[in-house]
Amino acid sequence: MSRRQRALLLRTFLFLFSLNALSFALYFLLNPHPTLTLDKPLHTKTLTQKSLKPWPSLPSFLPWAPPLAPPPPRSCESYFGNGFSDRVDVLRPGSGSETDPFLRCFHSRTLRSSVCEAGRIQMDPARIRMSAGGERLESVIGRGEEEEMPRFEEGAFEIEAAPDVERGAAVADEGFLDRYLPEGQVQDHTMRALVGSVRSVRRGELRCSKWVEEPTLLVTRFEYANVFHTVTDWYSAYVSSRVTNLPARPHLVFVDGHCKAQLEETWEALFSSVRYAKNFSGPVCFRHAILSPLGYETALFKGLSETISCQGTTAKILRENPDNEKTARLSEFGEMLKAAFDLLVDENLPTKPSTGPNVLFVRREDYLAHPRHSGRVESRLSNEQEIFDAIKNWAANHTKCKINVVNGLFAHMPMKEQLRAIQEASVVIGAHGAGLTHLVAATPDTIVLEIISSFYRRPHFSLISQWKGLEYHAINLAGSYARPPMVIDELSSIMRSLKC
Repeated sequence: MSRRQRALLLRTFLFLFSLNALSFALYFLLNPHPTLTLDKPLHTKTLTQKSLKPWPSLPSFLPWAPPLAPPPPRSCESYFGNGFSDRVDVLRPGSGSETDPFLRCFHSRTLRSSVCEAGRIQMDPARIRMSAGGERLESVIGRGEEEEMPRFEEGAFEIEAAPDVERGAAVADEGFLDRYLPEGQVQDHTMRALVGSVRSVRRGELRCSKWVEEPTLLVTRFEYANVFHTVTDWYSAYVSSRVTNLPARPHLVFVDGHCKAQLEETWEALFSSVRYAKNFSGPVCFRHAILSPLGYETALFKGLSETISCQGTTAKILRENPDNEKTARLSEFGEMLKAAFDLLVDENLPTKPSTGPNVLFVRREDYLAHPRHSGRVESRLSNEQEIFDAIKNWAANHTKCKINVVNGLFAHMPMKEQLRAIQEASVVIGAHGAGLTHLVAATPDTIVLEIISSFYRRPHFSLISQWKGLEYHAINLAGSYARPPMVIDELSSIMRSLKC
């Protein structure tokens, strides 16, 4: 080899060496702390969506952080806000690091339920016996409800525990479950069963096909096609997110096997994403999972059987004069619903139409709700159409002001339009029925007129009106027939109070 060839070869070698060194330098400059997590198999996929929906700015928002002194038992804040003041660590982080596994619950003595959260916990869908969930309703007609509710086998959930904890041991014993997750009046307490299924494993033994890095709510629904019960689920999920101080709206996983329903669009609007547990192809691990109490354990439901002496008011009044017998939490939640659909307007701007007051008549109509439903809805008012026609005729002949009568066929309206109709209504009329649950999103100056059949005399909507601070009127019927003149007289009196 000539001297010239050797010199060329040496220059080539030095060039390649320098290029390689530069590549390493750039790599370590851009990745100053490269890590290899030994407890994750190399084939594991990591779900790290950076697009969590932010919390909207809500006019009625009040802080959820635990105060120095917890709210008094049976106070409005204990029922509707952060009364989850008893923290219980089931599994403490080993080193105190945020990346350590943990399981803890925040217990409410007033509601007799808990919001729980876990870190580095694995869910194995194969060990949860239930239908897949998320199917088209028409494809599962006739399916039994028991097929859709979860049955947790041992180890359906697993969490890494300290070396001194027996491998495969239940993390929460019966004593813990009885004290902090009591069954109460709930015959099938799925959250209790979920926590009871959690088993301990050694560090590095989780078999994760996916890691979900961002906070995720685990929710089991029961009466998922019923508006009232679904609102209790929405409220519980919202409260759980606030109690655990989540910085943004979490993802959500349905731990049930229900098919898709009309109300699912609101779950998707409220939270960052929605998925069914059985849609995961293998064991999935959550960096931070929050277990939401059942809707039956909220004040909205418990108020049907126990006295909750709270009066709705504005957050502004409570900021200036805190009062244990008043609450603005339902107004805050109603604003959250509206914000999810971009309906929240500045509190200083008008929400009612300028053409005259809207009188919204909420109707009950036929629709196919779930696989065991006939598609026929039993009317709570036998002459509903007659009453609606009478109101329209009365409004058309009303000369003092223009009254807009809105036909509230909610079952066939998108949720955004339902909430808009409630927001714009000066008066909401309806027979006792689930559609009136939308009153949680009504503005403070809305007036409610409920027509109550003697066959369905329940306090759902008078209570929501009370807890929202809405003016409420009731017409109690002897049977299910309402005389049109009686309804018109009551409505006329209400409109006179509005100077119309």
